[in-house]
Amino acid sequence: MTRKISLFATFMFVTLAPAMALAAPTGVETTGSERAVYGLAMALAIGLAAMGGGLGQGRAVAAALEGICRNPNSAGKVLVPMLLGLAFVESLVIFSLIIAFQIGAYVAPTIGG
Repeated sequence: MTRKISLFATFMFVTLAPAMALAAPTGVETTGSERAVYGLAMALAIGLAAMGGGLGQGRAVAAALEGICRNPNSAGKVLVPMLLGLAFVESLVIFSLIIAFQIGAYVAPTIGG
């Protein structure tokens, strides 16, 4: 039960943090504290994506190696789909890195004054 609550709280925080960052009114100069939310969203985007991607890749490789260990003749049939799946997981992490850099370009002008 505690795990479900923590997963729900994490999901709500990750879902609402970017919404709070984008809730600033348009056409009005934002303050440093409002831009700090963008920095938090940037850190969460890349941090959670890297964590999720790493966990997903670890599970995929473990399952593929377990299948190969059970049936060594299936190594050729398992390797290509595993590598393709790893590429898809890694592409999601790269997309979040690109989004984090775009958010960082918005935050960067406030650094140093």
